[in-house]
Amino acid sequence: MSADNAVNAGRPALDVGRTAADRKRGLRRLDLRLLGRAALLGSSGRDRLPDAIEHLIKVHRARQPGAGPDAIERLRRAYVLAESSHRGQTRKSGEPYITHPLAVTLILAELGAETTTLTASLLHDTVEDTEVTLDQVEREFGKSVAYLVDGVTKLEKVEHGAAAEPETFRKMLVATGSDVRVMSIKLADRLHNMRTLGVMRPDKQARIAKVTRDVLIPLAERLGVQALKSELEDLVFAILHPEEHAGTRAMIEEHAAAPDPLAAVADELRGVLHEAGIAAEIDIRPRHAVSVHRLLLKRGGARLGGCDFGRLLVLVAEDADCYAVLGELHTCFTPVIAEFKDFIAAPKFNLYQSLHTAIADEQGRIAEVLVRTHRMHRVAEAGVIALGDPHAGAEATAPADTDHGESPDGGVRVDPTQPGWLARLLEWQRAVPDADTFWTALRDDLAQDREITVFASRGGEASGTIRLPAGASCVDAAYAVHGGSGHACVGARVNGRLAPLGTRLRDGDTVQLVMDDSAISGPDRGWLEHAITPAARIAITRWLTQHPAGGEAQPAPTPAARPAPAPDAVPGGQPIAVSDLPGATVRLARCCTPVPPDRVTGFLIRGGTVAVHRVECPSTARMTGSGREPMPVRWRDGAPVGGYRATVLAEALSRPRLLADLTEVIAEQDVGIVSAAVEPPQEHRVRHTYTVKLRDPRTLGALMRAMRSVPGVYDVYRTRSAVAGPDPE
Repeated sequence: MSADNAVNAGRPALDVGRTAADRKRGLRRLDLRLLGRAALLGSSGRDRLPDAIEHLIKVHRARQPGAGPDAIERLRRAYVLAESSHRGQTRKSGEPYITHPLAVTLILAELGAETTTLTASLLHDTVEDTEVTLDQVEREFGKSVAYLVDGVTKLEKVEHGAAAEPETFRKMLVATGSDVRVMSIKLADRLHNMRTLGVMRPDKQARIAKVTRDVLIPLAERLGVQALKSELEDLVFAILHPEEHAGTRAMIEEHAAAPDPLAAVADELRGVLHEAGIAAEIDIRPRHAVSVHRLLLKRGGARLGGCDFGRLLVLVAEDADCYAVLGELHTCFTPVIAEFKDFIAAPKFNLYQSLHTAIADEQGRIAEVLVRTHRMHRVAEAGVIALGDPHAGAEATAPADTDHGESPDGGVRVDPTQPGWLARLLEWQRAVPDADTFWTALRDDLAQDREITVFASRGGEASGTIRLPAGASCVDAAYAVHGGSGHACVGARVNGRLAPLGTRLRDGDTVQLVMDDSAISGPDRGWLEHAITPAARIAITRWLTQHPAGGEAQPAPTPAARPAPAPDAVPGGQPIAVSDLPGATVRLARCCTPVPPDRVTGFLIRGGTVAVHRVECPSTARMTGSGREPMPVRWRDGAPVGGYRATVLAEALSRPRLLADLTEVIAEQDVGIVSAAVEPPQEHRVRHTYTVKLRDPRTLGALMRAMRSVPGVYDVYRTRSAVAGPDPE
């Protein structure tokens, strides 16, 4: 906006989607200083468009053939208001200030922006730097234009002090949540400011470049505006790393002075596709400076080959043609399989679609190839700008003054206003009133430049998808799904298997979150080591601040004292199982605590006692394997006076009140607890062992189901090992 200066010599030119037809029309980059002089002299006649906007109109009509007389008149009126309100103002370079909004609007016009965006772009500094008010903008140009102008208007430093910059970005992001065109204007505004940063003090240049690197470039990437992102990267690179930039530029210029080996590969490919009857345009896309520098670092500083300074771009008409081209590439050339990626079947989170591959010809020249349709190419270069008005087609909610007729293509419109990352950002920023915390969290969030898709599961059935940054854990998933209630998560299953909450999720994983709604459930400080999303980290930190004692590891409940077993384990004095051995005492084994109607067998132990075991008890297999002879036993009819005893184990994720919740559920089933034992937690998992007294053995199944319903409990089972120790032999 108002912090800008002289034009840098030799800056890269924005040349997005420029076609042969454009070149025939003579649409070249205009010298903005000449436009500024024309602006100062005024238009040559009342009924003629101002000379300074003539080029803008030509570009707009070329990119948006549907822009009619009303759209042109609207731009004319916006220019007249912008020029008159900024008249007398100059930039730091001495140029008339109107050159800045004109340049910003030309950038957006070259990217194919529709009329509403261009109108707001011409006016984007009027409310901030002149006497024009938002009410005036709304009266003359409608609510949509006023909303966009307000969205990019900076907050006053006098009122907000040091918080002005972060709060301005917060305001813009919130506005972007409703209309993504706000951020499109801001990105073009920053691009022109970066192009003209040369007259600023070096320290101010560095400060602006760092904010551009940390915030604006990631936003351009996420919105898919690659044309702006690439040029911003190069401009930042030149300011923050001038020596590396100079070295990279020298390499590029040296390569440009020699014949490009990619041209020969491109000619071969044209011949192959012509023979196959596939209509395609093939061009060489040079890598920009930062891309070359990254490739150099990836190769460990090794000298780059001639084919490394660019990629082949193949443009076709239909999606099916992309795969036909791919087939010819992999048939007639040697494919580098490791380089193949299909972003058509699985588009990137920023709407990008293309096929990526690499091929080697007979001379061993390896070329990277991008294959996409013309529509995909427009979106790849201009991102959300190419999608036009995000409200078009939603007639119930679209403002009356939007340009419904200027959609760039007739395909299905993708709504870019609420991509996953933006929805998450808008959610967590509400919980951060502090500007410094917001600024830090925003940079951290935008630094996560890859997304994964995770499938949420509930009760074994898919319940939706979750988009998370790469490297996110189950903790992040909990807060992404449940918001501030994510602290109630006590465990997770990943792809059907129990997993620690710190497990890093991968693209395509299925995660089932185990939640506990009890009021005292909450995270511990260890969760901060696993959480990478601002939403999770902010919520965890806030909870720990509000519950200073809640973040400490909870001690394991003291195991209840196990009463010594009675010499005769048969309750009530009357045996509930009998043996065919005359005069033998029958007792139920403590290791498996059988109850009717369990299948049982007996073994004679010391003292002439027959110990009754469940058939599946490990002790049964061990004694049978050692040659011990099993003895037939059977259940006696009728219930014993003292009821039945059974031992059940519950495995759960360790959390506060688990023991209390389990014992409460057992009591609700009208079951008495004879003894309880709790093993120390291991890796957040704990095992409880309960010996219970049942009036009716048929209620055991209902009891176990009720115990499984307790939050955090993932398994309840009868004893299947000698937990209490085998009976003496």
